[in-house]
Amino acid sequence: MSAPTVYDVAERSGVSIATVSRVYRTPDSVRAQTRERVLEAARQLGYVPSGNARALASRTTGVLGLCFPDMADPDAEADAEADSDADDAVMLYSDQIIRGMERAARRHGYALLIAASMEGGRESVAKVAGRVDGFAVLARTVPTEDLEVISRRVPVVMLAGPREIDHLDHIVVANADGERELARHLIEDHGLRRLAFVGGEAESPDAGARFRGFREACRDAGLPVPDAPDLRAEMMTQAEGARTAEALLDREGERPEAMLFANDQMAVGALRALERRGVRVPEDVAVTGFDGIPLSRIVCPALTTVRQPIRQLGEQAVELLVQRLGDNEREPVSLMLPVSVVHRASCGCG
Repeated sequence: MSAPTVYDVAERSGVSIATVSRVYRTPDSVRAQTRERVLEAARQLGYVPSGNARALASRTTGVLGLCFPDMADPDAEADAEADSDADDAVMLYSDQIIRGMERAARRHGYALLIAASMEGGRESVAKVAGRVDGFAVLARTVPTEDLEVISRRVPVVMLAGPREIDHLDHIVVANADGERELARHLIEDHGLRRLAFVGGEAESPDAGARFRGFREACRDAGLPVPDAPDLRAEMMTQAEGARTAEALLDREGERPEAMLFANDQMAVGALRALERRGVRVPEDVAVTGFDGIPLSRIVCPALTTVRQPIRQLGEQAVELLVQRLGDNEREPVSLMLPVSVVHRASCGCG
């Protein structure tokens, strides 16, 4: 069966070939209703645009793609602008994945095409997919139905989150195991009992897995097991960490003995907010994060966290894509990468 063409999309959507082309090249020049009709027709047909369809079919573009939501943290970026030597220290989760993918892609002779945020919508996703030999996608970046279409044309590997599509390769880290071990450390080694967990958006699969690990530690220790995080952050940024830390301080009742944040960026923001309020860490309250970004080492006090192999996540994504390009009949795999708890001063260690 031949691959669908721009002519097929034009015929199904009832527009001209030129209009289909504009949807992908200059989407704002096409009325929203028409644009959606074209994109829906393309999705039904399994059409992926490409500047050279023959090259795409033979997978000879020499480029791999990475698609992830924009995780920029204005506070972290401001830190980097204020201190030019801090660039590496403020590298965030997505930066580390990019570095890992770039390193592995270069080793295999590929370039890397990066798309962040997907503000352009489905046409932006299709543009990237049409220019690459393989595609790595972070969870919740691309709708499942669009991934189904893209995966018919190029290999796709999912990073983080649940395995939404069984026939795709999938990599995740041991989020629940790491948070369970971190909470266990606070409970058993430091004797803390009043723990507050600050999660991310309810749809965040990583934050959800970390909360499950927290609940398991509470259950194992005979502590009350919460149904939901004490607070949720709208975005997992330093600003939200500061806001939620202050909200925990201002709640009625006893102050938490420990604040566990679903990522390091929030925990760093919390450290700064607690210092402004005159709350000592760890003497008055312990603070922990998750991810192990470089910034966690240099804040004061240094942050106790769960280090996940972020660069390895990117490197492994490339390895799976290259393997799939070499053997498209290979059975799909789902990998779970291990994590490790790093004990530092913010919990009373070190």
